[in-house]
Formats: sequence, C-alpha cells, structure tokens
Amino acid sequence: MLPANWTSVTVFIFLRFSHYPKVEVIVFAVCLLMYLSTLLGNVILISITILDSRLHTPMYLFLSNLSFLDIWYTSSALTPMLPNFVSGRNTISFSGCATQMYFSLAMGSTECVLLSMMAYDRYVAIFNPLRYPIVMNRRTCVQIAAGSWMTGCLTALVETMSVLPLSFCGNRIINHFTCEILAVLKLVCVDTSLVQLIMLVISVLLLPMPMLLICISYAFIIANILRISSVEGRSKAFSTCTAHLTVVVLFYGTALSMYLKPSTVDSQEIDKFMALVYAGLTPMLNPIIYSLRNKEVKVAVKKLLIRNPFNTTFISILK
Repeated sequence: MLPANWTSVTVFIFLRFSHYPKVEVIVFAVCLLMYLSTLLGNVILISITILDSRLHTPMYLFLSNLSFLDIWYTSSALTPMLPNFVSGRNTISFSGCATQMYFSLAMGSTECVLLSMMAYDRYVAIFNPLRYPIVMNRRTCVQIAAGSWMTGCLTALVETMSVLPLSFCGNRIINHFTCEILAVLKLVCVDTSLVQLIMLVISVLLLPMPMLLICISYAFIIANILRISSVEGRSKAFSTCTAHLTVVVLFYGTALSMYLKPSTVDSQEIDKFMALVYAGLTPMLNPIIYSLRNKEVKVAVKKLLIRNPFNTTFISILK
C-alpha cells in the first residue's frame, strides 16, 4: 500500500511553456492582450444589448448570454495564469484546480448548447418569420438560455466529480498552463476507463449532436434563402447568419480537435496552443465578429461611443 503522500496531492505544478522560455514571454503578452480585449468587447456587447431597446430580441438575448459566459470562460482559464507569469509561481491548490476545471468545462459545455440554440433561433426567424415572435417569445427564450446553462453546469459537475476521487500517486506536475481535464487525467495512476467513457458520452452529446442540429438548421436556412427572389433580401438574410456561422466554425473546430481526436495523436505542446485558441482567441473574436457583421450592433455601438468625443476613432472603424 502506498504512503499517504504518494496517493494524495494538495498542490499541482504547471509546466506551462517552460521548455520554451522565450515563448513564455510572448504567450504572456498575447494572453494579456486577449483577456483585456475579451473583457472590453464582451462588456460593450452586453451593455448595448441592455441599453438599446431595439436589441431586446431573442437573438441578442442569446448573444448577451454568449458574451457573459465567454467572460467567465476566459477568466477561469487565463486569470490564474497571468499573475503566475508575473510572480514566477507555477502552482495551484487541489481545490483551486478543481474549481478551475469545473468552470472551464461548464462554460465550454454551455456554449456548445447555446450555439445550437442560436442556430435554431436563426432557422425560425428565416424559415417562418411571421410566427417568429410567437414561437420565440420571451418565456421560451429564457427557458432555452436557462436550459443551456443547466446542461453545461450539470455535465461539467459530472466530469469534474468523476476525476477528483482518482488517485494521483504523488504525481502533481501538469504539463499545461491550466487545469485542463485531459492534462490532469494523465497524472492519474489508476484505471481511467470509466472516466474516459463518461467524457466520451458527454463529448458526443455536446459536440457532434449540437453540430448536427446546427448543420440541419443551416441546410433549411440556406434552402429557404435561395428561394428569395430579391437580391437585397437574400443578402440581408445571409448577413444575419454569417456572424453566427463564423463563431460556430471557430468554436467547434478547436473543440472537436481537442476532445474528439484519436488517442494515438498525443502532442501536449499542440494541445496547449489549441487551448489558447479555445480559451482566449475565440471569446475575443466573438464580439468583433458580431459587431462587424451586424448593422444593428454597429449602429448601437456608434450611439454608445458618440457620447464620448474621444471615441471617434472607434466610430470610423465601424463604418
């Protein structure tokens, strides 16, 4: 029987990018820029959806939820890492690691469900515009948003609780910059077949299944748009979907490459950079994509910024 200090771990150590010291400085600068940009962009997007009454629609209710969870997701992944870069610390407590793992999984899982619901919203808006206000009424939208959050939080709880009781046999060096569940599982010294099965089932439910719903929704959307005789109407219909489709490709592309890749493919350094894209770049780009591709958002941002004479540069960018 192993001694207690070999079977239990109270502190984990991050390797981060320690094999590439020069890269770490660049990674810190990029992560800091992405985090600040994510905060600024998503806070602005949430603010304008609240302040502008014309944006009190189902699409922007879901969009504000997306921005809110992007802030939480990036904060859970990058906030503990940034101070550690400055202080030189590379440790995290067991409880801190568990908390970080849970929130990262919860926000990512919620986004999977929410993006599919946003695709359904676009399908109803374009395929049946006359019944859209009835089908997507406020109560239904709130229920969809709440259901997305509940699904994400519950599945994250199941995954996190399945990992925490496992024995690490004293292994505490995580070859990552965050408590990413796949990196933590590599420290476990007992059979992880059950945990991997749980993760596979949840990954299939939250990645290919919502992706299939999105593909079906957009197949109907595109078929309906092609029936529109007016070029202007067709262009407007496409523009309302382009932003969401771009976000879907970015998010699901990185998520699928991380969580459903073959077990024979194991490159931890690539996983780290993919995690940076997944946790930092995608949440940062979301508000930019929605604001640049959406006339209603651009008009609302202009109204918000024009109150401050120093923001003329931002207004000119949005034109």
